[in-house]
Amino acid sequence: MKEELKALVEEATKAIEEKTDLKSLEELRVKYLGKKGKITAFKKNISKLPNEEKPMAGKLINETSREVEKILEKRKEIIKKELLEKKIKEEKIDVTANFDIYETGHFSVINQTMAELEEIFQNMGFDVVEGPEIDTVKNVFDDLNSPKNHPSRSLSDTFYIDEDTLLRPHTSSMQIRVMNEGKLPIKMVSAGRVFRNDEVDATHSPMFHQLECLVVDENASLANLKSTLETFIKEMFGNDMKMRYRPHHFPFTEPSLEVDVTCPSCGGKGCPACSNTGWSMELLGGGMVHPNVLENCGIDSEKYTGFAFGLGVDRIAMVKYGLDDIRLLFDNDKRFIKQF
Repeated sequence: MKEELKALVEEATKAIEEKTDLKSLEELRVKYLGKKGKITAFKKNISKLPNEEKPMAGKLINETSREVEKILEKRKEIIKKELLEKKIKEEKIDVTANFDIYETGHFSVINQTMAELEEIFQNMGFDVVEGPEIDTVKNVFDDLNSPKNHPSRSLSDTFYIDEDTLLRPHTSSMQIRVMNEGKLPIKMVSAGRVFRNDEVDATHSPMFHQLECLVVDENASLANLKSTLETFIKEMFGNDMKMRYRPHHFPFTEPSLEVDVTCPSCGGKGCPACSNTGWSMELLGGGMVHPNVLENCGIDSEKYTGFAFGLGVDRIAMVKYGLDDIRLLFDNDKRFIKQF
């Protein structure tokens, strides 16, 4: 793989140096770094490698990605400088005037956070899958072992299109879709938008983002779940971030737990932002996949076990960047957006 990545860098460098306009340079960026790009293809193949080779492979791929991105940025600056010099020579007016130059956009905080999360889990050998935002009651509730009288099924909590179809209130429905494919073992994450009938305030929004994780294999255990969570937390927030587990109840996991992390404002000492507890808001919830959920998808719960958890991408962003109001992520205030 090392030689293949080296050859890929050489190929990309040569192609980048030949470009003389920003449009074709952007096409190259998508070709190599995009969601279906050549470097991303290497990431998707990490799960097929032996466990002992995965960490080194992930490191090499990340280094390659950063190197190509650096070469692209360097060439982009050169092209922009050349275009500006050409414009100055051709213009017959005051070149110090404020021309109508469009600013280059960038990913929002949410998309940046989602991409970072997916990269962390890809480097741990997980597959990234996508699914629909409109789903069936069967996938969202029935097969996830949600009882008929569960509050989340009510019209006051969930947006229904008709009695059998709704806007998904969680990405947990992707568990059912992937398990119903019948390909075992499973090691996947899926991120995207979800919808709930919530009032807008500092910590709630009717539209937000989640990332779902699911592992199904022989002998998958709670210890594997805790190890995965701790690796993820350290990669996302750094080694100083502490975490605690609290027992909880979810219909689709048994046993179930919730995870809190150290308050980023005070580092766990206690401050007004965390009500002097030293802990931030609940970050994620999960547990061992309920045997009923496995059986609903045609998986033998005597042979296979699994663990799953779902986390709020918006909350991850709030903790990582010390934000105290979820509305900042959706208000489109340029003063906020430009900081990221």
